[in-house]
Amino acid sequence: MNQYLDYIMEQLKKLMAIDSPSGFTKKVTDYLLEEYARLGYSAKRTVKGGVIAEIGGEGDPILTMAHVDTLGAVVAEIKSNGRLRLSPVGGFNANNAEAHNCRVYTYDGQIYEGTIQLADASLHVNKEYSTTQRTFQSVEVVLDEPVTSKDDVKALGITNGCFVCADPNLVVTNSGYIKSRFLDDKLSAAILLGYAKYIRENNITPLRKVYQHMTVFEEVGHGACASIPEDVTELLSVDMGCVGYGLECTERQVSICAKDGHGPYNYQVTTGLVNAAKKDSIDYAVDIYPFYGSDSDAALSAGKDARHGLIGAGVYASHGYERSHKDGVVNTFRLLCSYLNGDAPKMD
Repeated sequence: MNQYLDYIMEQLKKLMAIDSPSGFTKKVTDYLLEEYARLGYSAKRTVKGGVIAEIGGEGDPILTMAHVDTLGAVVAEIKSNGRLRLSPVGGFNANNAEAHNCRVYTYDGQIYEGTIQLADASLHVNKEYSTTQRTFQSVEVVLDEPVTSKDDVKALGITNGCFVCADPNLVVTNSGYIKSRFLDDKLSAAILLGYAKYIRENNITPLRKVYQHMTVFEEVGHGACASIPEDVTELLSVDMGCVGYGLECTERQVSICAKDGHGPYNYQVTTGLVNAAKKDSIDYAVDIYPFYGSDSDAALSAGKDARHGLIGAGVYASHGYERSHKDGVVNTFRLLCSYLNGDAPKMD
């Protein structure tokens, strides 16, 4: 088990190193295509930009999904003083975007660094600092370039619509906690890659035909609205498990979602996941996510006739500076193996 956990953590670091807000995902999918090839799979890019691979098995096909698009922003306005006003991509929130380093990508391939700050961010100067509401009208990007005007910024090639990507700031503690932006959902993408590596290296045939789909528009609501293989009868989103007040899951468990903001998940699928976790003594929790939507929800909304479910490693502080744990990764990986293969690998 440890070698696959190491691989998952390695893949997480590599995925986090590639900026990929919704709409700006080609580089990360280029990497995924290369990695699937290294693992011995023939993956393809969908017209929409995601990546699909057939992993193995026969009969009653299931599509497992994670997403590699993240939150982010685009330039909405270049201000007269050379600062940038932002328009958020997905649920990027100004309350926790402040004081994060970022990169601005221009249409001609240049990359500029900066920081997202409250306008007039010096506490010793701005007496309204503590009472100012953080919105995308009150925070701005301060470029790390000698610019003081709109013309200075435009001379760099920065225009409206350029993508602005926040630094993930990935940290893994000695106690096994994983802290970073965008664990939602690059952590799950790494887990799916770990599953693909595990069954290939151990010559395991899943109990049914298994596809993996890395989607690229989940954060804006239509990630899995297209490109689902026709023979798929079941959808399993592997996304972040919610951790918060009123929920049972911790960062060290795998969460099984019974209902989210779109409604209940398929009861038979949820029951199968719970029974698989019990059979292999996997540490899990079942929860309801009040303000949540998944790729499985998107696929059903688009008209796909399939059963659907959702699991994921517990993640605290979603859409902010998120935290999970290696134990949550292991429990999610083992539940995937138990549900898809009928057996989970033993702990080292």
